Amino acid sequence: MNYKNQVRIIGGTHKRRVVRFADMQGVPGFRPTPDRVRETLFNWLGQDLTGRACLDVFSGSGALAFEAASRNASRVVAVESARIAAQGIAHNQRLLDLPNLKLVQSDAFSYLASTPERFDVIFLDPPFAEDWWARLVPLVLRAAAPEALIYCESSRALDVLPGLQRTRQARAGMVHYHLFTPADGVPDGAPRSAG
Repeated sequence: MNYKNQVRIIGGTHKRRVVRFADMQGVPGFRPTPDRVRETLFNWLGQDLTGRACLDVFSGSGALAFEAASRNASRVVAVESARIAAQGIAHNQRLLDLPNLKLVQSDAFSYLASTPERFDVIFLDPPFAEDWWARLVPLVLRAAAPEALIYCESSRALDVLPGLQRTRQARAGMVHYHLFTPADGVPDGAPRSAG
């Protein structure tokens, strides 16, 4: 395999390990989350994700999924529709020997609409050229645990996403990144307490 790109895992049990992936020029919107952004994100989330279920939607290089798995998440699901990107994630998962990481090659919208699982941490990094937030948020809330942390990466500041409350935001170059929680602590469609 001819590798042109790589990212370094910045924390956890696999700190400093390099993840290499093939040239992804044919994958629309492919751009791994930069080291500086991942470092800030995991300062926000906490360095240890023990006991947390994580979902990396639009996984791409798998950088966020590998970071979460390296930081002891109980399970990490990486969802990627592009075959070449999914093959790269599967290859690196085998090399890194991360049994807590599961790859699902699927369309993100289909996966979010059908999964019965609920996640404590959700990473959303859709192609910047697409403005899918209005479609994504209701589906993400469906898959979110009541007090989930939802990371969103975008080419613009996401000031308001209905159903979500922004708790953190930052910018690195052209990348705007945010941390949200479900606005009322209970995702739409989830059972609510009677009292």
